[in-house]
Amino acid sequence: MTIRMEHANLIVRSVDDSARFLQAAFPEFGIRREGLNRGRRWMHIGTDDTYLALTESTNEPAEAWVPYTGKPGVNHLGYEVDDVDALRERLAAAGFKDSTYPNSHPHRKRVYFNDADGNDWEFVQYFSDDPKERNDYDLLD
Repeated sequence: MTIRMEHANLIVRSVDDSARFLQAAFPEFGIRREGLNRGRRWMHIGTDDTYLALTESTNEPAEAWVPYTGKPGVNHLGYEVDDVDALRERLAAAGFKDSTYPNSHPHRKRVYFNDADGNDWEFVQYFSDDPKERNDYDLLD
């Protein structure tokens, strides 16, 4: 059986701001479809194989979400990329905040960035095709 994430559905403050972040990270992401649903703007952005469904919020949350605080919710979404340094340059040039914490591993390099809503995103580049090396958690990073 093949398992892959086909899409994730996110509520965002601004579809345009989120699309700008995603297209800076992934220049190959195109707008698959966009429109209005019950008066709320939405967009599917990605490739032919995977995408993110974005819907604009109509309310502010009662309490701001802060990742990594132990509360239920999504800390980050992680994407594998071919060139994490080039991605870092594109996102920094587009004005997004680098939230990378120190990490070092011989078989992978990870960077993190916040989008316009303050969501954290992880991007990882692997330097090995060997699953034992790629998934090694004994070497702290």
